[in-house]
Amino acid sequence: LTSVLVAGGFARDEVTITPVDDTAYLIARWPGSDRTAKPLVVSGHIDVVEAKAADWQRDPFTPVVENGFLYGRGATDMKFDAAIAMAALIDMKRAGYRPRRDIVLAFSGDEETRMKTSAMIADQLKNAEMVINIDGGGGRLGEDGRPQFFTWNGAEKTYADFELTVTNPGGHSSAPRPQNAINQLSAALVRIGNYRFPPQLSDLTKTFFVEAAKQKSGALAAAMRAFAANPRDEKAIAVLAADPAYVGQIGTTCGATMVSGGHALNALPQRATANINCRIFPGVKPADVMATLQQVAAEPGMTIRDVTEGSVANDASPLRPDFVAAVTKAMAATRPGVPVFPSMSAGASDSMWFRYHHVPSYGASPMFIKESDEFSHGLNERTPIDNIAPGIAYYRSLFTDLSR
Repeated sequence: LTSVLVAGGFARDEVTITPVDDTAYLIARWPGSDRTAKPLVVSGHIDVVEAKAADWQRDPFTPVVENGFLYGRGATDMKFDAAIAMAALIDMKRAGYRPRRDIVLAFSGDEETRMKTSAMIADQLKNAEMVINIDGGGGRLGEDGRPQFFTWNGAEKTYADFELTVTNPGGHSSAPRPQNAINQLSAALVRIGNYRFPPQLSDLTKTFFVEAAKQKSGALAAAMRAFAANPRDEKAIAVLAADPAYVGQIGTTCGATMVSGGHALNALPQRATANINCRIFPGVKPADVMATLQQVAAEPGMTIRDVTEGSVANDASPLRPDFVAAVTKAMAATRPGVPVFPSMSAGASDSMWFRYHHVPSYGASPMFIKESDEFSHGLNERTPIDNIAPGIAYYRSLFTDLSR
């Protein structure tokens, strides 16, 4: 990345790589003409999730272009976006553009795991005017390949892990007791699994459902409109909650992700533990969610503790008119006629750390993809290569307007 940036016009001392444990992060600074102006940060990450080559049809770490797609781990999340954003900045340099405020390109190295470098970057750049997170947002293609709509992320849910534990004296398995740690924990997990947190609606998610309903049809469109009008509409909630693409948009969700119990095949368990992973609606405190889980579990012998790592609570970014205007203009120039509206991310990203420092951050990737081609974190990850030209043009427009 450094060699490409330097070849594209960045001075070598404007690009720094900082090793951190077994990874590193990169920051490249394009100085602006106004030294008093706060910088525009272009944020992303270069690490990817694990990929087992034996399970893939192609080597996941050798980029392959085939049938109009780029295949490989990171094709969607998010090395392709990183390359296109870099190409746009280099094009801007070669065209002689001079930003008023600094443009800072920041790539973290462990966004998919601990987010240690993500937190370090945000702390270093907490004086930023705004962050454009190229690891968020994006466009949807219909199954016919035509663009349907584009959304940008103005908020994301808070990631949290809670550990549930039940302990007993144990004993010989030939003499079962009424209190069994595994049974108690299992019953608590069933109760938690059957519980639904109260649905919530923010100004941002209301706008999303109103606009998304225009692109859908049938029961799903009706449910979106009904939920936007009344977040307590049980029929609408049932439809949205049953759809994996939208259940995360209607409120806090929690689910069991790991379980462990017992110490021997012929002994009663002395301990049973489980992890509950939650994605918490912006503005809700993790401590309140933990208290709810304790109440719903209704197991006197169970303890619960927050074991979250690499996450902090964060609120939604403001709907800044300058960003909304710039992203709408950029999309209109590259994908004319495509509806543009905000959305909330159900997953975590580097934006979390910037929002923690009260820096507005917006997920605004220009990548368009079909639902049926979306394989981020999965097998045979791929992205259409016809995103390249409009993606570069989009980023040039967006970065130019927001750095003036």
